[in-house]
Amino acid sequence: MEGIVESPMIDDDGECFPPIILNATSINVEVYYNKAVNYTLMVTFVSFLQVLLLIRQMEHSNTQSGAAKVSLLMIGQQAILDAYLCLLHLTAGILVESLFNAFATAAFFKFVVFSIFEMRYLLAIWKAQRPVNTGEGWETMRRELSVLYSRFYGVLLGGIIIMYELHTFLRFILFLLYSFWIPQIITNVVRDTRKPLHPHYIVGMTITRLAIPLYAFGCPKNFMRVEIDIHWCICLAIFLAFQALILLLQHYLGARWFIPRQILPEKYSYFRRVGRESNHVVDCVICMAAVDTAERSSECMVTPCDHFFHAGCLQRWMDIKMECPTCRRPLPPV
Repeated sequence: MEGIVESPMIDDDGECFPPIILNATSINVEVYYNKAVNYTLMVTFVSFLQVLLLIRQMEHSNTQSGAAKVSLLMIGQQAILDAYLCLLHLTAGILVESLFNAFATAAFFKFVVFSIFEMRYLLAIWKAQRPVNTGEGWETMRRELSVLYSRFYGVLLGGIIIMYELHTFLRFILFLLYSFWIPQIITNVVRDTRKPLHPHYIVGMTITRLAIPLYAFGCPKNFMRVEIDIHWCICLAIFLAFQALILLLQHYLGARWFIPRQILPEKYSYFRRVGRESNHVVDCVICMAAVDTAERSSECMVTPCDHFFHAGCLQRWMDIKMECPTCRRPLPPV
């Protein structure tokens, strides 16, 4: 429906106000509600898949050494993103009472993802990266836990204020939120970690995280009536896929595969030569079997603190703890 509203003439002073042009379109309420319900079903299904992927990843890194390899910022950024989506869907359900049940269901599943699984995983990573502090007593642990949670919810609240004040830059802010793989990429390079994330988790999270923004900004018939921007959707998908590709290549080729060897720091060699008397035999404290240190082979590994172990024993040990089994000193990556 189109129209124009004009004011009557008042003597010689001209019009009381300039003409107002009206342009209105009708909305089929039933179709609109059906689209909204289908959207909430999609969000619920995506959240369920993310729970399964998180469980798979938590099983992949269920040891102290495995959890310590995962970036705290990476999981925290995804938890904040899910918290925002939970609040967004809950607010939408409150504003549209007839769709409250549908949006509340989607908000509940997002709440489960971030408050139960991601926060639990965040705590496991935090404990694995601070093994000394967790043994200093309950008071110290509780104090550091309060700092961790206060930082998380402080960033969550601060992000809401920033997005409200800078709502005109919402798409740029979404780009920053969807850079959650970058902290893990940097952590892999700095620590030279081996396979911290399961490939299924990387690929699955990348695909499921794209579902909501691609629907909102890429679907021409979505119920949100948001201005469509196909180029932005393509850029976001390429940006997130590029991050996932780097992580997968780090998984299969090594954490520092794209860095020239000339600028890499020298890595410690667990098969280095050590001045020992000929035919000197020591016991591997892991399996309690003899280790012949006279032979230089791939069957004997020596730590920086000059303790000898069978190669297979020490590698299995380092999958659980990155510390020497004899003196408990930290061990460098293999």
